[in-house]
Amino acid sequence: MMKLALCNEVLRDRPFAEQCRLAAALGYAALELAPFTVADDPSTLTAADGRRLQRMAADHGLSICSLHWLLVQPAGLSLSTPDAALHARTVGLLRRLVDFAQACGAGVLVHGSPRQRSPLPGQTVADALARCEAGWAQLADAARAAGVVYCIEPLARRETPVLNTAAEAAAVVDHIGSPALRMVFDLCAASAEETEPVEQVLARHLASGHVAHVQLNDRNGRGPGQGDTPVAPVLRVLRQAGYRGWVALEPFEYEPEPLACAAISIGHVRGAWQALQHAGAS
Repeated sequence: MMKLALCNEVLRDRPFAEQCRLAAALGYAALELAPFTVADDPSTLTAADGRRLQRMAADHGLSICSLHWLLVQPAGLSLSTPDAALHARTVGLLRRLVDFAQACGAGVLVHGSPRQRSPLPGQTVADALARCEAGWAQLADAARAAGVVYCIEPLARRETPVLNTAAEAAAVVDHIGSPALRMVFDLCAASAEETEPVEQVLARHLASGHVAHVQLNDRNGRGPGQGDTPVAPVLRVLRQAGYRGWVALEPFEYEPEPLACAAISIGHVRGAWQALQHAGAS
């Protein structure tokens, strides 16, 4: 069975317990948690906070499967900065979130955060990437010690010039060489940047062991099924590969409104998955 999670910022205008209740009612098995939705300053989050949120999710039959949007708050952080003190402060927050993820029961952290990886004025893309890579190497060590997986996410060039394709992300993963550092496949970003069918890209990087987490969305920024981005070919690859990780549904635009968007997204993905299962059995 496919394990579906909802990215909780879709429902962030509601208390966390209510987010859990609604996600469970729609059929989701987990939430992918954005730390800024549960703390104005995520650097204040503690292991006790993580355990409390895990219990709240469990009360509704849910897991917290992963964390993402790691550097939205506090403002001013950067993993690409040449400022050693700021770089250390950014890595320090991310280390704290690794421990918070462990306390939540989340097995994966997703590092997107386009602004905080982008070059600063006068800085080259290569220098920004090198400084990010140095940070990710430290975070891979922390993730390994915590028993979680830290995943870097290729993002579209419209968001950042640093790591835009699966091949670029895989090269960083290979260079660092830690079993606790892998990558995310995000359908929206892949649809914008890959030059071959995205399902082929996914199949190759699943087979190589690089992909540890999947996010589904439409290239238009809405939920899966709310645009022209095909979801079924991606689901077919996941099924054929025997993928056992989480599939998080991550719309950025919540149309016609957040709860309806969450319902439409899971309905479309579950329907496509059931159609594949029926076709495979017939």
